[in-house]
Amino acid sequence: MERAEVLLLAGRAGVGKTTVGWEVSAQLRAADVQHAVIEGDFMAHIHPAPEGDPRRTQIAERNLTAVWANFTQLGCRRLIYTHTLSVMPQAQDMFERAMGREVRIVRVLLTASDATAGERLAGREIGSELEQELKTSASKARLLDEQAPADSVRVVTDGRSVVDIGREVLALTGWSSREVN
Repeated sequence: MERAEVLLLAGRAGVGKTTVGWEVSAQLRAADVQHAVIEGDFMAHIHPAPEGDPRRTQIAERNLTAVWANFTQLGCRRLIYTHTLSVMPQAQDMFERAMGREVRIVRVLLTASDATAGERLAGREIGSELEQELKTSASKARLLDEQAPADSVRVVTDGRSVVDIGREVLALTGWSSREVN
């Protein structure tokens, strides 16, 4: 069996991780390339956090391991995983444990200006958490800019179509050998 591969889509809130992930998936479906998509935020969205796991990393890993096992039973070996900090060095061990030590990891850090991210968040966050999301987004953008590993490919999302961004990201994976429209 071929080794597992994961495309990590990271970036601040409002950068377009989920949207780009679904676009890459659409392009892969058009090319008939088997894959799965996981929105990382859902792997650990529980309140209160499990005792002893304040960052929810253990429950996220347990859930990822279980879901990935189900996907591999169906023959899947490629995963698109979206999460703000998924490209960070400390996340690598989780993917190796969940998907196998030989997993090929492609790190993509999506970037957007404060203005672009703010506009997107204002359109998305219609509840009580907009101000906190704006602050957290800016903080995570700085953290990612300073600490993302050197092999993280930065892809700018400002002023670009999601189709164009999806093509650029998909090309980084090598998962589709033919032109995808």
